Amino acid sequence: MEHNDAHLNQHLPKVGVVGVGLLGKAIAERLVDQGYSVAGYDPVACHATELQFCDSLTELIQKVEIVLLCLPDSGIAAEVIEDGYGLFLDHQVVIDTTTGSPEEMIAMGHKLARRNVSYLEANVAGSSQQMLEGEATLFVGGDARFVELNGSLFDAISTQWFHLGSLGAGSRFKLVHNMVLGLNRLVLAEGLEFARSLGMDGVKTLEILKRTPAYSNVMNSKGDRMVCRDFENPQARLSQHLKDVCLMIDQAQASGGNIPLTMLHQQLLERAEELGFGACDNSAIIEGLKPDLSKNGLS
Repeated sequence: MEHNDAHLNQHLPKVGVVGVGLLGKAIAERLVDQGYSVAGYDPVACHATELQFCDSLTELIQKVEIVLLCLPDSGIAAEVIEDGYGLFLDHQVVIDTTTGSPEEMIAMGHKLARRNVSYLEANVAGSSQQMLEGEATLFVGGDARFVELNGSLFDAISTQWFHLGSLGAGSRFKLVHNMVLGLNRLVLAEGLEFARSLGMDGVKTLEILKRTPAYSNVMNSKGDRMVCRDFENPQARLSQHLKDVCLMIDQAQASGGNIPLTMLHQQLLERAEELGFGACDNSAIIEGLKPDLSKNGLS
């Protein structure tokens, strides 16, 4: 079911964001713009933002009604849940935007339910920049009653969100989404590298491709970066997508899914990471396509 209607709500709950990196900061800024009072906690992120930062997880949990997790992986999210387990308040809400293992999401939900705390997953489809511009989509999983009660918050974060089903469904669909999007990036990178090998100009190649049936939106978001080798100031890091690809492979092995292109994608991402592009924008996948001269006895 698709949701994009505004929910009228006189009282806006105070939200605490745990993990104020690229995406966490973008979500927090959107909520502030929508009139929410937002606090942040992140022991490592730069605090150069208008957000009110808490000195500890304890302080944040005690100040807010909704705890929003935006962390690198579900393992770290599970650690936060464990650290805050005895601190959560009755009827508090935890919304987890972390892309992670569906099984770990389900386990966290069951654990928090024993504390009478509602847990929902709200996986984000889109970069931090797309989130800021209101163009990201949420894949929500969890009890339909709790989803409805928190619809206003989802509307504030994104103009489009989908309730996919019970806990784990949002995480699984996010992996499907990221598989398609990531392979689109890889195909564009390979096409641009192929054109370069044929002596074609990258800028002209991209310009023409955008006006043909081969067009995809990834040409707008990543094409110029690939052509110019501009991987700084990442919208989303290459190493983060490699983590997602590893999750896809784990899920496919468990379900019997056949994903040969994603298996190859993993190898190319690993090569780009080995070349030093892990912290760069994920458009740096094009670097993973460079010929490995060492295999030809060259250095």
